[in-house]
Amino acid sequence: MTLHLSTFLAILGMALATYATRIAGLFLMRYVTVKGRTKAAFDALPPAILMAVIAPTIIATGIAETLAAAITAVAAFLRLPMIVTILIGMVSVVLLRMIIKV
Repeated sequence: MTLHLSTFLAILGMALATYATRIAGLFLMRYVTVKGRTKAAFDALPPAILMAVIAPTIIATGIAETLAAAITAVAAFLRLPMIVTILIGMVSVVLLRMIIKV
């Protein structure tokens, strides 16, 4: 397996762009007081972005993965610790794949 210079530069460029946007947000928001509806909107962003990334995968995969995602969502809704929720998701997808052989 070889790594071409153009591939390496593309990965490096994407990493720098990602890092720059994160750092810029921290520097720009340092002087802003966020409260009320704006704070509520900012608090809702991480789960919304996570669902936007995960939802297509949940829908596009098999029934075992979709059911495991639902089980994991229930665990998260019950506010179980993150590691427990992750373990429930992993175990449920493995068991459901064993049970539902398509």
